[in-house]
Amino acid sequence: MNLELINPHVLKILISVKKEDSINSISKRIGLSYGWTYNWVKELENLNVLRLTRMNVYLNKNNDFYKKTLKYIREVLSENVNFYYNVLSLFGIKYCFTNIDSVFVWTKGGYNISRYRDYYPIFIKVKERDKDLFEDYCKKLNLKINKNKGVFYRVIYLRDFEVSHCDNIPVDSLHNTIEFMLKNKYNFQPALEMINEMYNKKIKVKYKEAITNV
Repeated sequence: MNLELINPHVLKILISVKKEDSINSISKRIGLSYGWTYNWVKELENLNVLRLTRMNVYLNKNNDFYKKTLKYIREVLSENVNFYYNVLSLFGIKYCFTNIDSVFVWTKGGYNISRYRDYYPIFIKVKERDKDLFEDYCKKLNLKINKNKGVFYRVIYLRDFEVSHCDNIPVDSLHNTIEFMLKNKYNFQPALEMINEMYNKKIKVKYKEAITNV
């Protein structure tokens, strides 16, 4: 086996690829040029992981290289918080971060609350049309949905929803995030002050301790 195949692009292809797919669709999901995606797909075809026709790409789920790679992901990455965040973009679904995670995104990781290693819900919205596809990917990668321990997705399925972006991350709008925080002001006073300073907002919130002369 060519050692060059052990690289992030191939890993993303193996995570993202569907039973029947296309190079163009894979290229868009993994954020790699069509030419380079085609190159790595051809390499995987040589290993009998994929079969390439003029229009389509077909996955051989029984291939040893594919099965061992998926096993590695399930065993090593399926409890990794960063993997839960980053892998969503490979699914080709409409989603965005919401609730506590919209606060986390808009404060650029500066405010996180009520989460720790043994209980880490990741709050997302997913379009109803993409529900089966999302859940198929989660099953494939052993990612948990709506559980009560460990790392898991806390999912809201909606017919449709608006998506804003902060640093290219799909998220609830800043306006809706602020409204969410104001409804739970005592939990989010520090975050509201951060938002005031970061985005020049005029939210009435007082959290910092006053400095007094002794």
